[in-house]
Amino acid sequence: MNFLSEILCRKAIEVAQRRRERPERVLESALREQPPPKSLFDALSAPGGPSRIIAEVKRSSPSAGEIDPSLDAPAQARRYAEAGAAAVSILTDGPGFGGSLEDLAAARSVVEVPLLRKDFVLDRYQLLEARAAGADAVLLIVAALSDDGLSKLLSECEALSLSALVEVHDERELQAALSAGARILGINNRNLKTFKVDLATSERLLPLLPEHVRSVTESGVRTAEDTKRLRAAGAVNFLVGEALVRASDPAALMRELTASP
Repeated sequence: MNFLSEILCRKAIEVAQRRRERPERVLESALREQPPPKSLFDALSAPGGPSRIIAEVKRSSPSAGEIDPSLDAPAQARRYAEAGAAAVSILTDGPGFGGSLEDLAAARSVVEVPLLRKDFVLDRYQLLEARAAGADAVLLIVAALSDDGLSKLLSECEALSLSALVEVHDERELQAALSAGARILGINNRNLKTFKVDLATSERLLPLLPEHVRSVTESGVRTAEDTKRLRAAGAVNFLVGEALVRASDPAALMRELTASP
């Protein structure tokens, strides 16, 4: 069993348990207290626009291990927003990334930029959780879903006014995402079966994207050299996590990553 399969098996059990503890009707009631979600699509640059960063809050990962176990999620989110992040991504998976929905809700209380719930989303229940905690967008991973499952979750996102960042890793997944109607495509340079990173993934897939979608390049972006290389292939928006968490001055690193070539 590969890494992704293991995570998805665990996630299905977690979601079933949370649904028993907090039924959907409770979450749906909580949605009435939330303001309308902000548009992640509008926050990102169109092709050829200025580079923008989705800055990520994460304490650890299966590939990197512990990054900063004591990271204060809302304080880090505020630092990112003040530094000009287009949006903030909050890891809400506990066992793999040290995150929680409480991190998301706490970040929502201190920032105005769009918030992305980054997790392994398999079920409408997780969309309700995301909205109830203040998320404006969710990550949908094509590799984790059937084509029908992806289409259904995209429809549910639309019904809940949630933006969906649809993550792909190869040409087949890209076509599946576009066929399902995805408007924001995340190209992940990390192979979720092996966790190996290769920036050539983005260089190969970016030219295949139609102009009406927003693209986000994910994983392996650490330096200005990385963003310069990827911009040459058509990248414009970058999701950056580990490098920003480890940086002594996240704002300075964001300026470096978004500086014009």
